[in-house]
Amino acid sequence: MKYRKLYIALGLLLLFLTAVKVSSTGTGDVVTKGKEEMAEAPQWTRLIVESINAEEIRLQVDGKEILLDEKRAYMNPEQHLMIPYQILTEAFACSASLFYEEKLVIEKNKVELILYAGSDVMEKNGAEILLPAPAVVEDGTFYLPVEAVAEGLGYTYEWKNQDYTAVLTDNASVLSEIPHIYDYREKGRMPAVQDQGTLGTCWAFASLTALESALLPEERLDFSEDHMTLHHAFSTGQNDGGDYTMSMAYLTAWQGPVLEKDDPYNDGKSPDGLKAVKHVQEIQMIESKDFDAIKRAVYYYGGVQSSLYLSLQDYRSKSVYYNSDNSAYCYIGNEKVNHEVVIIGWDDHYPKENFNNDLPGDGAFICQNSWGTYFGDGGIFYVSYYDTNIGIHNLVYTGIEDTDNYDSIYQSDLCGWVGQMGYGNDTAWFANVYEAKADERLEAAGFYATGPDSQYSIYVAENVAEDPDLTSRRLVAQGELENAGYYTVSFEDPILLEAGERFGVIVKMITPGSVHPIAIEYTVSKNEKTIDLADGEGYISARGNLWTSAEEDQDCNICLKAFTSTVKN
Repeated sequence: MKYRKLYIALGLLLLFLTAVKVSSTGTGDVVTKGKEEMAEAPQWTRLIVESINAEEIRLQVDGKEILLDEKRAYMNPEQHLMIPYQILTEAFACSASLFYEEKLVIEKNKVELILYAGSDVMEKNGAEILLPAPAVVEDGTFYLPVEAVAEGLGYTYEWKNQDYTAVLTDNASVLSEIPHIYDYREKGRMPAVQDQGTLGTCWAFASLTALESALLPEERLDFSEDHMTLHHAFSTGQNDGGDYTMSMAYLTAWQGPVLEKDDPYNDGKSPDGLKAVKHVQEIQMIESKDFDAIKRAVYYYGGVQSSLYLSLQDYRSKSVYYNSDNSAYCYIGNEKVNHEVVIIGWDDHYPKENFNNDLPGDGAFICQNSWGTYFGDGGIFYVSYYDTNIGIHNLVYTGIEDTDNYDSIYQSDLCGWVGQMGYGNDTAWFANVYEAKADERLEAAGFYATGPDSQYSIYVAENVAEDPDLTSRRLVAQGELENAGYYTVSFEDPILLEAGERFGVIVKMITPGSVHPIAIEYTVSKNEKTIDLADGEGYISARGNLWTSAEEDQDCNICLKAFTSTVKN
């Protein structure tokens, strides 16, 4: 420990001297880094790097703190800050696509950057730029020098050595723009076109196609629609149809996805006991007809699952709303949605004349259907911006993790967000009490935001009594959610649980404009499977002081999950 403190002190001193030597800012504690190599002797450089990497390196972009999670930034031996590519989209409002773990493509406005692992040459719109350090793959993660972002996307970069913070500021004179045309077919981000056949399974195909697209191009997986349509918690079959809420429930409960090869579609069987190969931890619901937000979601994250009224029955059908020569569709009317597709791009200049309707303007979303490659342009068709239904119901899968993220999920809402409950205003409290199966760390909670701009506060109650009042609790997380949807919130400080201990996860939710902000699971008709109220112990409260049982008083389960990791002895 005493040597570590000495290293830190020496490192700070040397950084101070370097700041004066390279680019003094007047404060003596900020270094503006360029391509110059530092001239310290190797042993001093090593001490500086060790002292920096021993601390938590922070990243601040345009005044916003960027959460690095377990993928930390680090200083390489030549004192160049290396950042994981996974943070690029959130931090710099750009598209970042990794191909085969070695080629990274970054897109923003009209700029395209290409970097290769092991190379210190970056391509910017085809021109080569020499970087001060090569991109590398460390522990399976692609890292690039922060100077690549600064040089390529037009940011200034400062290193603040007093608090180990990299500060980047956008020099662009205009706000970030989404391109006028974007197409997954040209970007290597389009999943294979599938064929649902004669079954009413479009909802599952749309969900899993969108999910697959969110993993591309880094991972190309084919998920099983058979499993999603036969192993969910509802009583409907493959001919009964479904919707995106069923997809959300199945995925967030870790019932899937499983691989297509383990449960092939429409083969008359679906094996039990298959485990999810990915854990879906976040699904965002984009506001109705917010086309700019839909485009940003496609650009940054993955295909957007959306609904429309389709007057066609299959790829052989004809319709007055569909121009088969141009693969162009537009319905304007009062029919309810009956089909789900995936938005994989857009063209703001797609001619209005390509549709059968007399439309007021150009523009269309590029959509992937589930009727095989004989439909449209190899399974793809254009839906006009003026279509009545496209863009009303929108899902994008923004949190897909490997299955080793947590050891256990505690839940009582296998059917997910079926309805809502509240006290007639925008604020309500809800809680679930669980019993620890082993010595564990309580690390996160999962819940639905039923409307945009929801504010949450998460609390945990330990050693909960059989008749709990839930007022003895500690705050573990707070935040605001831009979109409705399902979210997993990690706790900064995990809570240790003993085997057999009863613990409560408690959420205060404020959803502007809502009178029922709590997502609940309940039986809505005789045609649906009866909800199992015996698997949950949920509570609701108006102010967080007086609690009533959700199961006994409201015949429902609370949609609130807990995630733990086992404590290894």
